[in-house]
Amino acid sequence: MPKQQLPQERNWYVIHTYSGYEDAVAKNLRQRIEALSMEDKIFNVIVPKEKKIKIKDGKRKIVEEKIYPGYVLVEMIVTDDSWYVVRNTPNVTGFVGAGTIPVPISSKEVEVLKKRMGVEEPQYKIEFQVGDSVKIIDGLFKDFDGKVSEIDEERGKVKVLVNMFGRDTPVELDSLQIKKL
Repeated sequence: MPKQQLPQERNWYVIHTYSGYEDAVAKNLRQRIEALSMEDKIFNVIVPKEKKIKIKDGKRKIVEEKIYPGYVLVEMIVTDDSWYVVRNTPNVTGFVGAGTIPVPISSKEVEVLKKRMGVEEPQYKIEFQVGDSVKIIDGLFKDFDGKVSEIDEERGKVKVLVNMFGRDTPVELDSLQIKKL
């Protein structure tokens, strides 16, 4: 980076990494900050993650997923030294910004991300309504079609009427086990 006058203020910046190396980059960068005594210029390193609900083997699992794969947030004062420490961390491909000058992200964006990361229990997002025609995509009744008869937002469950042997039979399913037709 060419020697230039940069504002000496603390901001959040986004660094680009090889996808899958975000946690390793964050760990390496934290070690480098300590080893090179940069705590007065580089304050915080975050890999933005959020909890999501997935279905695996018919069971709900809460998994942590990266919000922005391939990116890590760094709170720092950009100087030639601090820029060099971050830029030369293994698997960092660069700062997000124009040319060699890092562009800070707004504090509002950081607050929104922190809120999103801070949610302890993921919310159930049920995008169905009573009466919707659906296809069951997982579980014992996979590939059956039916109609949504009840929705339990609290538990993320949906009752679907499935036609078996000439009559509608209610089946309780996880909302992630169905899709709209």
